[in-house]
Amino acid sequence: MYDYLLRRRRTWRKKLAVCLLLVIAFFGGILISNLAGTRTVIVYNTTVPQESGGRIYMQPVSYDMILNANISSFSAVRIPAVDKEENGVITILTVQVVPGSGQILTNIDKLLFWVDTQNSIRKATAVAENITGVNLTNYDIIYTIRANASVIGGPSAGAAITIATIAALENKTINESVMITGSMNHDGTIGPVGGVFEKAIVSREVGALTFLVPLTQSTQVSYKTREYCEKIGWMDFCTTETYPVKVDIEADAGIKVEEVMTIQDAMKFMIVEKQ
Repeated sequence: MYDYLLRRRRTWRKKLAVCLLLVIAFFGGILISNLAGTRTVIVYNTTVPQESGGRIYMQPVSYDMILNANISSFSAVRIPAVDKEENGVITILTVQVVPGSGQILTNIDKLLFWVDTQNSIRKATAVAENITGVNLTNYDIIYTIRANASVIGGPSAGAAITIATIAALENKTINESVMITGSMNHDGTIGPVGGVFEKAIVSREVGALTFLVPLTQSTQVSYKTREYCEKIGWMDFCTTETYPVKVDIEADAGIKVEEVMTIQDAMKFMIVEKQ
């Protein structure tokens, strides 16, 4: 009888411990979320806020409805990327700004939503708000990303996302003959990225005339290997050597390349007034 009661007591203690862990995890998650101040939400339909009975809810609508209702501004940009086979590919990003409460909404089409892409969007909105002076707490920004599922996530879309956000906030147009690659820093400077040569090639292939790159990245140095053999006495002795190859992006990719240090530099090439 004593053994039975002891087993029951131990079972009860285990159940209590599990319950306590679940409660701690639940409230801990809420606390961490609040401290992080995250306001990025993943959605699968373009939405606008509607009011019914004093409550705000999100009603799915089409892009045409939003544009025709004259309640938003809109921009679109083509972003060069590199897939897992290291081939250049094009990602399409559209940005809509609608009256709202400061939410960042991302509409995803066949894209693995990487954390660094989310961080790029956050930095882009912060920089765009600082440059334009628009108070984003009065608006919701809807990002729609269309890309092949094999596209590698990364921060290199940051500059393009920022440009598109500024164009939408100021109701301006993006020059389709210009494309850009570069990460976005909090102070508006553009950081270095990889795969510049492949992105330059795919930009030229889709009709771009000018390709903007971060400072110093108009040339690229890569390292290749080769086997070198020499005869030493009666034996052939072979070693593997590593040697540098310098690539001039403009000459070798066949597209005009301009280096830009800040997002303001890029704006001079990419943002134009609507006709």
